[in-house]
Amino acid sequence: MSLKNWEKKVLDTPGAPERVAEIEDELRLAAGLTALREQAGLSQRELAKRIGVSQPRVAAIEQSRNVTIDVLEHYVAAVGGTLEVSVVKAGHKIPLVTAKKAAARPGPTKKTPRAKAG
Repeated sequence: MSLKNWEKKVLDTPGAPERVAEIEDELRLAAGLTALREQAGLSQRELAKRIGVSQPRVAAIEQSRNVTIDVLEHYVAAVGGTLEVSVVKAGHKIPLVTAKKAAARPGPTKKTPRAKAG
């Protein structure tokens, strides 16, 4: 079977076009986040320090389509941007989420144990 015939067979499978669209969305988000980080001149490790997570967590964020708005806000702020989420309907842009200023949104912090009162 040729590659072209195999591709046609796979794409003719019920649900395949929807799954292909999902994969394209995942790749687009991953490529976009990675590009933002690289344009800021940051490694995953450097970005992780800025937002208070581990380097593997940054890698997971860049590879996941299922990322929360809060995580995206921290990620985008760490590369010097501001996250905005909008809906475009009938030619009108309707803002849903606009992050606060990057300086006002520090990344997650680690809790330190309190000294016991003696």
